[in-house]
Amino acid sequence: MVVKTVFEAFDLETEYVRLGDVKLTKEISTEKKQQVTTALEQYGFSIIDDKKSKIIEKIKTLIVELVHQQESDLRINLSTYLTNHINHDYNYITNLFSEVEGTTIEKYYINQKIERVKELLVYNELTLNEISYQLNYSSVSHLSNQFKKITGLTPSHFKNIQTNKRKPLDKV
Repeated sequence: MVVKTVFEAFDLETEYVRLGDVKLTKEISTEKKQQVTTALEQYGFSIIDDKKSKIIEKIKTLIVELVHQQESDLRINLSTYLTNHINHDYNYITNLFSEVEGTTIEKYYINQKIERVKELLVYNELTLNEISYQLNYSSVSHLSNQFKKITGLTPSHFKNIQTNKRKPLDKV
């Protein structure tokens, strides 16, 4: 909503405004682009213009949406999912992501899944078995081992502590 409001304040028509993506109906001047950039930075947003950065942000957005949306089907193959939405070869995508982010797509995906597990544990509405199934882990044991590897805690111990439970998604 903030991004949409900023674009509307500058009388810029958008085709759409989505998580991490805005498409304008027409090109804007360099001066107006700088004004919009300054306005967005006041809210903690930035404009990503170069092609590689756009691909990286698209990958991150797709993974976040896949993991954190209730209706997502995590049984889909991640490489297939990303190549279908980005229209680039998976090898290119993974090499680019690793080069720019310093981590692999798979590690980023696992970290997002662990953040989702934390969220679901905090809500305390699902059992660990249900969480494991929802996030497409092969077993509760697999989820627990991965959770402990990433957080240093077992899921049950995590559930019992009250501090530093979750990271903001942009810090994962």
